[in-house]
Amino acid sequence: MDITTIAKNFTEFYYSQFAAGRGNLAPLYRPHSMLTWEGKQFQGGSNIVQHLTELPFEKVAHKISTFDAQPSSLDMSTLLINVTGLLRVDGDQELQFSQVFVLAKEGESFYVLNDMFRLNLG
Repeated sequence: MDITTIAKNFTEFYYSQFAAGRGNLAPLYRPHSMLTWEGKQFQGGSNIVQHLTELPFEKVAHKISTFDAQPSSLDMSTLLINVTGLLRVDGDQELQFSQVFVLAKEGESFYVLNDMFRLNLG
């Protein structure tokens, strides 16, 4: 499978799971995974998912504008994905966001090694 297809499949799955219930994202992270959310850092799947589930909104919808992907290692064991788009929380106005993932290969699939999220305000 090519990198663009992996990135497309991952982003579609990630944001659909985020909308369905942020706890559904737990299988995507490992104990050494890292999240930086608006400058706050979290390590470990359980800490990451706890933070995501405690965010102060009920409903969220992401609309992906762009995604780009590159291998981030010579052996293709890690992939870098950059996502931009709009999100709407609890029916409020749309906000621009960017999110960067580093996916690491594990068997025949990938998990989230690094995840960085920022709202693009002002």
